[in-house]
Amino acid sequence: MTYHLTHIFCLVVSSMLLSSLSFEAEAQSGIPTNLSEQAKGNSREIGESGWIDLMPPADLEGWTRIAIPPTNALGRAQWHVDTPKHLLVCDGDGGHEMLRYDRELRNGILHVEFRFVPVTKPNPKYNSGVFIRNSADGTIWHQCQLTLNGGNLFGNSPTGGTLKRFKTHVDGHPMKPAGEWNTVEVTAQGTTLRVWLNGAVVCEYAGCETPAGYISLESEGYAIEFRNLKLKELP
Repeated sequence: MTYHLTHIFCLVVSSMLLSSLSFEAEAQSGIPTNLSEQAKGNSREIGESGWIDLMPPADLEGWTRIAIPPTNALGRAQWHVDTPKHLLVCDGDGGHEMLRYDRELRNGILHVEFRFVPVTKPNPKYNSGVFIRNSADGTIWHQCQLTLNGGNLFGNSPTGGTLKRFKTHVDGHPMKPAGEWNTVEVTAQGTTLRVWLNGAVVCEYAGCETPAGYISLESEGYAIEFRNLKLKELP
């Protein structure tokens, strides 16, 4: 009896150790912990591996500030990295602009976690955005709007050779209040752009004629923090 109990105890401890090691390996693998069903691997074309960490270094190397519109002058430097907290912070007081990741991309899933810094003024219109398939100077842009009731896609996109404005509407699932973390994934695949926000797909634009472009984050008057910026490139 003593031998059997000892054997069982050893098996339980071994199982716990293996589970712990597996959890630590997953935590260190660079896979975001909060993923849409598509990003978890419900499509044959993607799985849980292959995520690229896009968090900028302290000097923001590999990222470029672009004024909105691009003909405007840039304001003061308002983006910085809080290294101890692993956050990219936008102070929101340096003018309307985007921070562009300096590598052109085609198909992919951009995973972004963000929260607005709460303000005390009445009726704040918290505002920011995530761009995908932009032109280098931002003349062509496709934005996932980040407001408390946002998440919709809109932009200036070539249609039949002419730059035209498009706009989608959000199907429920608004943002969480300022101070709480939200998760958004913007997917570009073929001619389709899709937004997954806090648990569900909220909008889609199926007419994107721009096959490649740049991703960016927006500053539009409010302080916002970003973390776990991840990219999965798709076929």
